[in-house]
Amino acid sequence: MKIWTVPGWALLSGIAAAASASPPATPPAAPVVPNIYASIPTLQKRMDQGQLSAEDLARAFIMRIAAKDQSGPNVNSVLEINPDALEIARQRDEQRASAPTSHPPLLGIPVLLKDNIDTGDRMQTTAGSLALVGPPAPRDATVALKLRAAGMVLLGKTNLSEWANFRSTHASSGWSGRGGLTRNPYVLNRSACGSSSGSAAAVAAGFVTVAIGTETDGSVICPSAANGIVGIKPTVGLVSRAGIIPISHSQDTAGPMARTVGDAARLLTAMAGSDPQDPATREADLHATDYTRFLDPQGLRGKRIGVVRALTGYSPATDRILDQSIAAMRAAGAIVIDPVKLPHLNEFGDAEFTVLLYEFKHDLNAYLATRPRLKVHSLADLIAYNKAHADTEMPWFGQELFLKAESMGPLTDKAYLDARQKAHRLAGPEGIDAALAAQHLDALVAPAQGPAWVTDLVNGDNDGGNGYGTAAVAGYPSITVPAGFVHGLPVGVVFFAGKWSEPTLIRIAYGFEQHTHARRRPHFFPTVLEETPQADAPAENATAPAAASVATPSSTPVPAASSAPVPAASVPAPATTVPTSG
Repeated sequence: MKIWTVPGWALLSGIAAAASASPPATPPAAPVVPNIYASIPTLQKRMDQGQLSAEDLARAFIMRIAAKDQSGPNVNSVLEINPDALEIARQRDEQRASAPTSHPPLLGIPVLLKDNIDTGDRMQTTAGSLALVGPPAPRDATVALKLRAAGMVLLGKTNLSEWANFRSTHASSGWSGRGGLTRNPYVLNRSACGSSSGSAAAVAAGFVTVAIGTETDGSVICPSAANGIVGIKPTVGLVSRAGIIPISHSQDTAGPMARTVGDAARLLTAMAGSDPQDPATREADLHATDYTRFLDPQGLRGKRIGVVRALTGYSPATDRILDQSIAAMRAAGAIVIDPVKLPHLNEFGDAEFTVLLYEFKHDLNAYLATRPRLKVHSLADLIAYNKAHADTEMPWFGQELFLKAESMGPLTDKAYLDARQKAHRLAGPEGIDAALAAQHLDALVAPAQGPAWVTDLVNGDNDGGNGYGTAAVAGYPSITVPAGFVHGLPVGVVFFAGKWSEPTLIRIAYGFEQHTHARRRPHFFPTVLEETPQADAPAENATAPAAASVATPSSTPVPAASSAPVPAASVPAPATTVPTSG
């Protein structure tokens, strides 16, 4: 069930209808049709030269959303279109005309926001829940304010795993009561992962240039990898969380999602910085910078990178893609230490889960207090709403995580304080920091995730292992970059390191991207294929041919929704498995 704001739906429907209407006797000048996969610098150059307008660009994306997201393959990644998008785009064009040589670097670039990020306009902010449909947020989240200040066009909101995948351990990524199921644009019966499912799928499918996701544990990295794009999960505290529907103040952050490392770095530059509304960002201005300074094609040269083999084993094909990636890194001048030990991998899962349960109740109740006009005002109210509307909110899975969180005490409980200290210590200082110091490393690398699994709304996600959890629990940064394909399904690697290490990670990720060019455009296949389509045009400053894909019997054609899920990989899991959330 999709709930659009009426003006936003009318805008999309009107543009689509106009595009298909019979031409007038004297047709107006045809709108410029941009390359919807173009990078930000390419789009800016065309707009600066008068070959393209921000309005043309926004209109082209809205038409593509109507054709490919809301019909055709029905990716279903976009929850609503901003009814003011074209007017904002026209204002950006006027701004460019008035200052043609001195304007923000993101002027006129469209961006989609995950539907847990407040916007003080006519759009909804609901975390995918019908319980929050109603009066819009009273003000912009700090991230939204920063994007507007950078000159971007807020095009709309994206679907997500409802409540950022923190309602049930049996949830299916990409499903929400408000928006239904988001599909993976590479293979439509496969998961888009989550919880930033719509943001990742929309960027991959060419529905927008860039998007914003959020992560508590995996919700930027997993969907980015599953949809063949770049995602950056920043250090907790680099980007403000004010005005973002929370799970955990210990782990939550927003992050950029883009088709290239360069565009992700440009977006992060606009997002980063201190905010008095978020105490965690008090040091952010000391570290925030122009991250495009680190887009070095030779960024791998001399870097010491450790391979965490304990985070492999999702499938033989995934491991072969990692091996190809290691060979590419070495060829580009990196010093790769394989393997390295990442201590305490299976020792902090229970503590993390305890922290998330405590903080979700506390943080969500505090957020709901900022929106008094909603029909729910607490986690207890949400639980009651879901029970009363189980036909629309709980047709596939329940709310056992809500119930567990509601049973938790205050943040002064010793159980919470001990768990928070343990989780951070084992994942951060005694985990990632210790691994880096032991081998004098610049970063660690692992597969972000295996190829996307078959969507199974009845039984939920079946995602096997991952490489992103330790950085998420530590609050440290990570970045995923496309690395290859298994039967047309993208696989990414994830680089991670210590607190505030974004510059180093961006250098490494950009160098890797420029020596592999593994990203390929999606073609909306209904199920997996033996071969993958041709690669995209070379990325910025391309220096090498695209990486080869891998095809093995580990992924077999499956006839979609009613099929049994792909068996989970035999990877050691923490004692408590935390859903990909945030």
